[in-house]
Amino acid sequence: MRTEGEPFVAAVVVTYRRQEKLASALAAVFGQSRPPDAVVVVDNASGDGTAELVRRRFAAAELVELRHNTGGAGGFAAGIVHALGRGADLLWLMDDDTVPEPGALAALLSARRRVPGPPALVASRVVWTDGRDHPMNTPRVRPGTSPAGRAAAEAAGCVPIRSASFVSVLVEADEVRRSGPPVADYFLWNDDFEFTLRLLRRRVGVLCRDSVVVHHTARFGGTETDPGERFFFEVRNKVWLFTRSRGPSPAERLLYGGSSVRRWARTFAASGDRATLRRGLARGLWAGLASRPRPTAAVLAEASPSRPSPSETPDSETPVPDASHPPEPPEPPEPPTRPDVDAPEGPPVDAPDLP
Repeated sequence: MRTEGEPFVAAVVVTYRRQEKLASALAAVFGQSRPPDAVVVVDNASGDGTAELVRRRFAAAELVELRHNTGGAGGFAAGIVHALGRGADLLWLMDDDTVPEPGALAALLSARRRVPGPPALVASRVVWTDGRDHPMNTPRVRPGTSPAGRAAAEAAGCVPIRSASFVSVLVEADEVRRSGPPVADYFLWNDDFEFTLRLLRRRVGVLCRDSVVVHHTARFGGTETDPGERFFFEVRNKVWLFTRSRGPSPAERLLYGGSSVRRWARTFAASGDRATLRRGLARGLWAGLASRPRPTAAVLAEASPSRPSPSETPDSETPVPDASHPPEPPEPPEPPTRPDVDAPEGPPVDAPDLP
Protein backbone atom coordinates (compact mmCIF):
# COMPACT_ATOMS: atom_id res chain seq x y z
CA MET A 1 0.00 0.00 0.00
CA ARG A 2 1.34 3.43 -0.94
CA THR A 3 2.06 5.76 1.97
CA GLU A 4 2.05 9.55 1.91
CA GLY A 5 4.90 10.92 -0.14
CA GLU A 6 5.45 7.74 -2.12
CA PRO A 7 5.26 7.84 -5.94
CA PHE A 8 2.13 6.76 -7.80
CA VAL A 9 3.12 3.58 -9.66
CA ALA A 10 1.09 2.39 -12.65
CA ALA A 11 1.80 -1.10 -13.98
CA VAL A 12 1.27 -1.54 -17.74
CA VAL A 13 0.76 -5.07 -19.09
CA VAL A 14 0.26 -5.69 -22.83
CA THR A 15 -1.45 -8.87 -24.00
CA TYR A 16 -2.62 -10.69 -27.12
CA ARG A 17 -4.40 -14.06 -27.04
CA ARG A 18 -2.53 -15.52 -24.08
CA GLN A 19 -5.18 -15.72 -21.39
CA GLU A 20 -3.45 -18.26 -19.17
CA LYS A 21 -0.17 -16.39 -19.15
CA LEU A 22 -1.93 -13.07 -18.65
CA ALA A 23 -3.84 -14.42 -15.65
CA SER A 24 -0.59 -15.62 -14.05
CA ALA A 25 1.08 -12.28 -14.71
CA LEU A 26 -1.80 -10.23 -13.28
CA ALA A 27 -2.14 -12.44 -10.21
CA ALA A 28 1.54 -11.82 -9.50
CA VAL A 29 1.22 -8.08 -10.12
CA PHE A 30 -1.76 -7.72 -7.77
CA GLY A 31 0.00 -9.97 -5.24
CA GLN A 32 3.06 -7.74 -4.82
CA SER A 33 4.24 -6.92 -1.29
CA ARG A 34 4.03 -3.30 -2.43
CA PRO A 35 1.31 -3.43 -5.09
CA PRO A 36 1.13 -0.85 -7.87
CA ASP A 37 -1.41 1.94 -7.43
CA ALA A 38 -2.98 1.25 -10.82
CA VAL A 39 -2.79 -1.71 -13.19
CA VAL A 40 -3.37 -0.94 -16.88
CA VAL A 41 -4.02 -3.92 -19.15
CA VAL A 42 -3.85 -3.31 -22.90
CA ASP A 43 -5.75 -5.91 -24.93
CA ASN A 44 -4.41 -5.87 -28.49
CA ALA A 45 -7.77 -6.84 -30.01
CA SER A 46 -7.41 -10.47 -28.91
CA GLY A 47 -11.02 -11.32 -29.75
CA ASP A 48 -10.84 -14.51 -27.69
CA GLY A 49 -12.41 -13.45 -24.42
CA THR A 50 -9.31 -11.82 -22.97
CA ALA A 51 -11.17 -8.62 -22.10
CA GLU A 52 -13.92 -10.60 -20.40
CA LEU A 53 -11.31 -12.52 -18.41
CA VAL A 54 -9.80 -9.28 -17.13
CA ARG A 55 -13.20 -7.85 -16.19
CA ARG A 56 -14.24 -11.04 -14.43
CA ARG A 57 -11.09 -11.95 -12.53
CA PHE A 58 -9.21 -8.66 -12.23
CA ALA A 59 -11.93 -6.05 -11.85
CA ALA A 60 -9.52 -3.51 -10.35
CA ALA A 61 -7.49 -3.42 -13.57
CA GLU A 62 -7.99 -0.55 -16.02
CA LEU A 63 -8.65 -2.18 -19.37
CA VAL A 64 -7.60 -0.50 -22.61
CA GLU A 65 -9.14 -2.34 -25.57
CA LEU A 66 -7.66 -1.65 -29.01
CA ARG A 67 -9.54 -2.22 -32.26
CA HIS A 68 -6.71 -4.09 -33.94
CA ASN A 69 -3.43 -5.67 -32.98
CA THR A 70 -0.73 -2.99 -32.78
CA GLY A 71 1.96 -5.37 -31.54
CA GLY A 72 3.98 -4.83 -28.42
CA ALA A 73 5.12 -1.40 -29.61
CA GLY A 74 1.63 -0.01 -30.08
CA GLY A 75 0.31 -1.76 -27.00
CA PHE A 76 2.92 -0.27 -24.71
CA ALA A 77 2.52 3.15 -26.30
CA ALA A 78 -1.24 3.02 -25.67
CA GLY A 79 -0.82 1.79 -22.11
CA ILE A 80 1.83 4.39 -21.30
CA VAL A 81 -0.30 7.23 -22.67
CA HIS A 82 -3.22 6.00 -20.55
CA ALA A 83 -1.04 5.77 -17.42
CA LEU A 84 0.41 9.24 -17.98
CA GLY A 85 -3.14 10.54 -18.12
CA ARG A 86 -3.74 9.00 -14.70
CA GLY A 87 -0.94 11.16 -13.31
CA ALA A 88 1.50 8.30 -12.77
CA ASP A 89 4.92 9.12 -11.35
CA LEU A 90 6.43 5.77 -12.31
CA LEU A 91 5.53 3.20 -14.97
CA TRP A 92 6.14 -0.51 -14.38
CA LEU A 93 6.17 -2.10 -17.84
CA MET A 94 5.94 -5.81 -18.62
CA ASP A 95 4.79 -8.36 -21.17
CA ASP A 96 1.98 -10.79 -20.43
CA ASP A 97 4.39 -13.72 -20.07
CA THR A 98 6.25 -12.02 -17.23
CA VAL A 99 5.60 -13.24 -13.67
CA PRO A 100 7.21 -11.03 -11.02
CA GLU A 101 8.21 -12.49 -7.68
CA PRO A 102 6.29 -10.99 -4.71
CA GLY A 103 8.96 -8.43 -3.81
CA ALA A 104 9.88 -7.40 -7.36
CA LEU A 105 8.28 -3.95 -7.35
CA ALA A 106 9.38 -3.16 -3.79
CA ALA A 107 12.97 -3.97 -4.77
CA LEU A 108 12.77 -1.70 -7.83
CA LEU A 109 11.46 1.17 -5.72
CA SER A 110 14.13 0.60 -3.07
CA ALA A 111 16.88 0.62 -5.70
CA ARG A 112 15.50 3.79 -7.21
CA ARG A 113 15.68 5.53 -3.83
CA ARG A 114 19.25 4.40 -3.20
CA VAL A 115 20.85 5.10 -6.57
CA PRO A 116 21.88 8.77 -6.92
CA GLY A 117 20.10 10.66 -9.65
CA PRO A 118 17.52 9.20 -9.35
CA PRO A 119 17.76 6.80 -12.30
CA ALA A 120 15.39 7.24 -15.24
CA LEU A 121 14.71 3.51 -15.18
CA VAL A 122 15.37 0.45 -13.06
CA ALA A 123 15.17 -2.99 -14.68
CA SER A 124 14.53 -6.33 -12.99
CA ARG A 125 16.69 -9.42 -13.22
CA VAL A 126 14.93 -11.74 -15.68
CA VAL A 127 15.17 -15.49 -15.23
CA TRP A 128 13.73 -18.42 -17.14
CA THR A 129 11.44 -21.00 -15.58
CA ASP A 130 14.41 -22.97 -14.20
CA GLY A 131 15.98 -19.96 -12.47
CA ARG A 132 18.78 -19.29 -14.96
CA ASP A 133 19.31 -15.73 -16.13
CA HIS A 134 17.39 -15.41 -19.40
CA PRO A 135 19.75 -14.53 -22.28
CA MET A 136 16.93 -12.78 -24.12
CA ASN A 137 16.60 -10.13 -21.42
CA THR A 138 20.06 -9.56 -19.96
CA PRO A 139 20.96 -5.86 -20.29
CA ARG A 140 24.55 -4.99 -21.07
CA VAL A 141 26.65 -2.96 -18.65
CA ARG A 142 26.79 0.66 -19.76
CA PRO A 143 30.18 1.31 -21.36
CA GLY A 144 32.12 4.30 -20.13
CA THR A 145 30.50 4.49 -16.70
CA SER A 146 32.79 6.34 -14.30
CA PRO A 147 34.25 4.46 -11.33
CA ALA A 148 32.21 6.69 -9.02
CA GLY A 149 29.00 5.97 -10.93
CA ARG A 150 29.68 2.25 -10.93
CA ALA A 151 30.46 2.29 -7.21
CA ALA A 152 27.26 4.22 -6.42
CA ALA A 153 25.18 1.70 -8.36
CA GLU A 154 26.95 -1.27 -6.79
CA ALA A 155 26.37 0.16 -3.31
CA ALA A 156 22.65 -0.09 -4.06
CA GLY A 157 23.00 -3.63 -5.38
CA CYS A 158 22.68 -2.47 -8.99
CA VAL A 159 24.60 -2.36 -12.27
CA PRO A 160 24.58 0.62 -14.69
CA ILE A 161 22.91 -0.29 -18.00
CA ARG A 162 22.40 1.41 -21.37
CA SER A 163 19.05 -0.15 -22.35
CA ALA A 164 16.46 -2.63 -21.13
CA SER A 165 13.59 -4.79 -22.37
CA PHE A 166 9.88 -4.54 -21.56
CA VAL A 167 10.13 -7.56 -19.27
CA SER A 168 9.77 -5.63 -15.99
CA VAL A 169 11.28 -2.17 -16.08
CA LEU A 170 10.33 0.75 -13.82
CA VAL A 171 10.42 4.03 -15.76
CA GLU A 172 10.22 7.63 -14.60
CA ALA A 173 7.02 9.08 -16.05
CA ASP A 174 8.32 12.64 -16.34
CA GLU A 175 11.18 11.46 -18.53
CA VAL A 176 8.63 9.79 -20.82
CA ARG A 177 6.64 13.02 -20.89
CA ARG A 178 9.78 14.76 -22.12
CA SER A 179 11.06 12.08 -24.49
CA GLY A 180 7.85 10.48 -25.74
CA PRO A 181 6.39 6.96 -25.56
CA PRO A 182 7.62 3.97 -27.60
CA VAL A 183 7.35 4.33 -31.38
CA ALA A 184 4.11 2.45 -32.05
CA ASP A 185 4.81 1.75 -35.72
CA TYR A 186 7.68 -0.61 -34.86
CA PHE A 187 4.91 -3.17 -34.20
CA LEU A 188 7.31 -5.71 -32.69
CA TRP A 189 10.99 -5.99 -31.89
CA ASN A 190 13.42 -3.24 -30.94
CA ASP A 191 10.69 -0.89 -29.69
CA ASP A 192 11.94 -1.25 -26.11
CA PHE A 193 15.56 -1.00 -27.26
CA GLU A 194 14.85 2.30 -29.03
CA PHE A 195 12.66 3.62 -26.18
CA THR A 196 15.16 2.91 -23.41
CA LEU A 197 18.15 4.07 -25.46
CA ARG A 198 16.31 7.36 -25.88
CA LEU A 199 15.44 7.67 -22.19
CA LEU A 200 19.00 6.85 -21.12
CA ARG A 201 20.86 8.99 -23.65
CA ARG A 202 21.75 11.42 -20.85
CA ARG A 203 20.21 9.72 -17.81
CA VAL A 204 21.23 6.87 -15.54
CA GLY A 205 19.62 3.43 -15.78
CA VAL A 206 20.36 0.42 -13.61
CA LEU A 207 19.66 -3.29 -13.32
CA CYS A 208 18.44 -4.31 -9.86
CA ARG A 209 19.33 -7.94 -9.25
CA ASP A 210 17.15 -8.11 -6.11
CA SER A 211 14.06 -7.59 -8.26
CA VAL A 212 13.38 -10.91 -9.97
CA VAL A 213 10.80 -11.83 -12.61
CA VAL A 214 10.28 -15.09 -14.47
CA HIS A 215 9.95 -14.84 -18.26
CA HIS A 216 7.76 -17.72 -19.45
CA THR A 217 9.05 -18.09 -22.99
CA ALA A 218 8.62 -21.39 -24.80
CA ARG A 219 12.34 -22.09 -24.71
CA PHE A 220 15.55 -20.89 -23.13
CA GLY A 221 17.36 -19.00 -25.83
CA GLY A 222 18.48 -15.71 -27.18
CA THR A 223 20.25 -14.15 -30.06
CA GLU A 224 20.29 -16.83 -32.73
CA THR A 225 16.69 -18.05 -32.54
CA ASP A 226 15.35 -18.39 -36.10
CA PRO A 227 12.72 -15.62 -36.50
CA GLY A 228 11.24 -16.69 -39.86
CA GLU A 229 8.94 -14.04 -41.36
CA ARG A 230 9.43 -11.79 -38.33
CA PHE A 231 12.98 -11.07 -39.48
CA PHE A 232 11.44 -8.30 -41.58
CA PHE A 233 10.58 -6.37 -38.40
CA GLU A 234 14.02 -6.97 -36.88
CA VAL A 235 15.76 -5.53 -39.96
CA ARG A 236 13.36 -2.67 -40.73
CA ASN A 237 13.24 -1.49 -37.13
CA LYS A 238 17.01 -1.63 -36.70
CA VAL A 239 17.38 0.52 -39.83
CA TRP A 240 14.80 2.96 -38.46
CA LEU A 241 16.55 2.98 -35.09
CA PHE A 242 20.06 3.59 -36.39
CA THR A 243 19.03 6.20 -38.98
CA ARG A 244 16.15 8.06 -37.31
CA SER A 245 16.10 7.59 -33.52
CA ARG A 246 17.45 10.17 -31.11
CA GLY A 247 18.47 7.35 -28.74
CA PRO A 248 21.89 6.11 -29.87
CA SER A 249 24.93 8.36 -30.09
CA PRO A 250 26.94 8.40 -33.34
CA ALA A 251 29.46 5.98 -31.84
CA GLU A 252 26.68 3.68 -30.64
CA ARG A 253 25.12 3.63 -34.09
CA LEU A 254 28.36 2.14 -35.40
CA LEU A 255 28.92 -0.22 -32.48
CA TYR A 256 25.35 -1.50 -32.21
CA GLY A 257 24.91 -1.52 -35.98
CA GLY A 258 27.99 -3.69 -36.42
CA SER A 259 26.85 -5.97 -33.61
CA SER A 260 23.44 -6.34 -35.27
CA VAL A 261 25.00 -7.34 -38.58
CA ARG A 262 27.07 -10.00 -36.80
CA ARG A 263 23.94 -11.25 -35.04
CA TRP A 264 22.10 -11.48 -38.35
CA ALA A 265 25.00 -13.51 -39.76
CA ARG A 266 24.72 -15.94 -36.84
CA THR A 267 20.96 -16.13 -37.37
CA PHE A 268 21.45 -17.02 -41.05
CA ALA A 269 24.08 -19.61 -40.15
CA ALA A 270 21.72 -21.35 -37.70
CA SER A 271 18.58 -21.10 -39.85
CA GLY A 272 16.92 -23.97 -41.64
CA ASP A 273 15.02 -21.58 -43.93
CA ARG A 274 17.48 -19.03 -45.27
CA ALA A 275 15.24 -18.14 -48.21
CA THR A 276 12.69 -16.64 -45.81
CA LEU A 277 15.44 -14.74 -44.01
CA ARG A 278 16.81 -13.39 -47.31
CA ARG A 279 13.36 -12.09 -48.23
CA GLY A 280 12.98 -10.52 -44.80
CA LEU A 281 16.41 -8.93 -45.03
CA ALA A 282 15.77 -7.43 -48.47
CA ARG A 283 12.30 -6.15 -47.64
CA GLY A 284 13.37 -4.91 -44.22
CA LEU A 285 16.31 -2.95 -45.61
CA TRP A 286 14.13 -1.41 -48.31
CA ALA A 287 11.30 -0.50 -45.94
CA GLY A 288 13.70 0.91 -43.35
CA LEU A 289 15.48 3.12 -45.87
CA ALA A 290 12.45 4.13 -47.97
CA SER A 291 10.08 4.99 -45.13
CA ARG A 292 9.93 6.28 -41.61
CA PRO A 293 7.63 5.30 -38.72
CA ARG A 294 4.19 6.83 -38.80
CA PRO A 295 3.50 9.23 -35.91
CA THR A 296 2.61 7.25 -32.81
CA ALA A 297 -0.46 9.42 -32.24
CA ALA A 298 -1.78 8.41 -35.67
CA VAL A 299 -1.17 4.71 -35.04
CA LEU A 300 -2.99 4.88 -31.70
CA ALA A 301 -5.86 6.91 -33.16
CA GLU A 302 -6.48 4.15 -35.71
CA ALA A 303 -6.48 1.47 -33.02
CA SER A 304 -8.43 3.28 -30.31
CA PRO A 305 -12.13 2.37 -30.04
CA SER A 306 -13.09 6.03 -29.66
CA ARG A 307 -11.58 9.44 -29.19
CA PRO A 308 -9.55 9.55 -25.95
CA SER A 309 -11.36 10.88 -22.92
CA PRO A 310 -9.63 13.50 -20.74
CA SER A 311 -8.57 10.73 -18.35
CA GLU A 312 -6.65 9.01 -21.16
CA THR A 313 -4.40 11.93 -22.07
CA PRO A 314 -1.64 13.59 -20.04
CA ASP A 315 -2.73 16.21 -17.51
CA SER A 316 -0.14 18.67 -18.77
CA GLU A 317 -1.18 21.15 -21.44
CA THR A 318 1.97 20.19 -23.32
CA PRO A 319 1.31 17.04 -25.37
CA VAL A 320 3.52 14.01 -24.94
CA PRO A 321 6.29 14.27 -27.56
CA ASP A 322 6.16 11.87 -30.47
CA ALA A 323 9.50 10.17 -31.07
CA SER A 324 8.52 8.85 -34.49
CA HIS A 325 9.30 12.02 -36.50
CA PRO A 326 5.87 13.37 -37.46
CA PRO A 327 6.01 14.20 -41.22
CA GLU A 328 3.83 11.74 -43.08
CA PRO A 329 6.03 9.02 -44.57
CA PRO A 330 5.89 7.59 -48.07
CA GLU A 331 4.04 4.32 -48.26
CA PRO A 332 6.48 1.52 -47.30
CA PRO A 333 6.56 -1.77 -49.17
CA GLU A 334 3.89 -4.20 -48.08
CA PRO A 335 5.28 -6.16 -45.10
CA PRO A 336 4.76 -9.87 -44.62
CA THR A 337 1.60 -10.96 -42.88
CA ARG A 338 1.89 -9.76 -39.33
CA PRO A 339 2.07 -12.61 -36.86
CA ASP A 340 -0.55 -12.87 -34.17
CA VAL A 341 1.72 -11.83 -31.36
CA ASP A 342 2.49 -8.82 -29.28
CA ALA A 343 5.52 -10.10 -27.43
CA PRO A 344 7.60 -12.35 -29.68
CA GLU A 345 9.82 -15.09 -28.38
CA GLY A 346 12.65 -14.38 -30.78
CA PRO A 347 15.78 -12.23 -30.88
CA PRO A 348 16.30 -10.01 -27.83
CA VAL A 349 15.48 -6.36 -27.97
CA ASP A 350 17.91 -5.12 -25.37
CA ALA A 351 21.33 -3.77 -26.28
CA PRO A 352 23.32 -6.09 -28.53
CA ASP A 353 26.75 -7.32 -27.52
CA LEU A 354 29.43 -4.71 -27.95
CA PRO A 355 32.43 -5.64 -30.06
